[in-house]
Amino acid sequence: MDYGFTEEQKEIVELTSKIAREKILPVRAELDETEEFPWEIINVLADAGLFGIYIPEEYGGLGFGNLENCLAIEELSKHCIGVSVSFAASGLGAYPILLHGNEEQKKKYLPPIASGKKIAAFGLTESGAGSDAAAIRTTAVRDGNEYVINGVKQWITNGGEAEIYSIVAKTDKSKGARGASAFIIEKDTPGFTFGKKEKKLGIRTSATRELVFEDCRVPKENMIGREGVGFIVTMKTFDQTRPGIAIQGVGLAQGALDAVIEYARERRTFGKPIIAHQAIQHMIADMATEIEAARALTYLAARTADNNSKDLSKVSSMSKLFATDVAMRVTTDVVQIFGGYGYMREYPVEKMMRDAKILQIYEGTNQIQRNVIGQHLIKESASKR
Repeated sequence: MDYGFTEEQKEIVELTSKIAREKILPVRAELDETEEFPWEIINVLADAGLFGIYIPEEYGGLGFGNLENCLAIEELSKHCIGVSVSFAASGLGAYPILLHGNEEQKKKYLPPIASGKKIAAFGLTESGAGSDAAAIRTTAVRDGNEYVINGVKQWITNGGEAEIYSIVAKTDKSKGARGASAFIIEKDTPGFTFGKKEKKLGIRTSATRELVFEDCRVPKENMIGREGVGFIVTMKTFDQTRPGIAIQGVGLAQGALDAVIEYARERRTFGKPIIAHQAIQHMIADMATEIEAARALTYLAARTADNNSKDLSKVSSMSKLFATDVAMRVTTDVVQIFGGYGYMREYPVEKMMRDAKILQIYEGTNQIQRNVIGQHLIKESASKR
């Protein structure tokens, strides 16, 4: 469908699609098998300037926005969301600095992220604090001109590979969510180490590790914003990045749909291609319709982020919820149409189904998205009385 993209937006799509076809497609099965971080592809994306799509020109970026970033993520996701999340998660680590960092922090950290010379990561989740983010136990205690950080972050995308980390820790345990603060921590900081690379169901090429802080001293200048605004930083960041998760679902589902249409044209049963059977046509029609609806909603969420609309949090959560549920349904149905072949690693769709599941979990489970949407609807209803 024609979404009225500018020539520059079309160029981003064409460039990223070319990289995905030439660099990801030939190695995606190998990357899934070896679980090797896709540095070669990351470097190609960096050389193409794609890490700086959403970063302003004054900080070394291209000066575009959320929508353009989503267009790039969508093309990568058609072939492998393990690669696309490695790319997108750098933005998750960069957005706290972009949205709430001071000028000195932006000038120091955003240019190397924009160039792709350094990738970023975001650390919030802990073993007992995932959906209940206010329950984090990592602490940051002021000691003169430094904060001493202790704790463990779990399941952090790009953990161990990234050079720049935006993390959230409690500076005042007595204040609950209002006692959290955000910090920038560089990889080689003493007292900052990593756990083993996790073995995962899907997105195996991406790196997921613990971040371990043991008396890790961070200059007070590395605090993002001021004490006590860590969860505001987090929620505002998620508002910007959840369309990026949604578009991973759109891209993944589209890649699966493309694969099943090609397969259904070639596979024959009862003397004709299975795509000629009405049952298969209906399944494919439902998939295509849901994917296009998810795409439209996600583009709307990205544009809402670029316009800084008051509806951003609600629409962002809607896009993440709907598009990732679509991705799970589509990939499951695609495996069904492939039949026994779909269950075999020789074909890409079993990987797509495994990869899809994480989309309903990370950056806030889809149950949490429903909470966010419901709370906004209640507030809107109350304001109209």
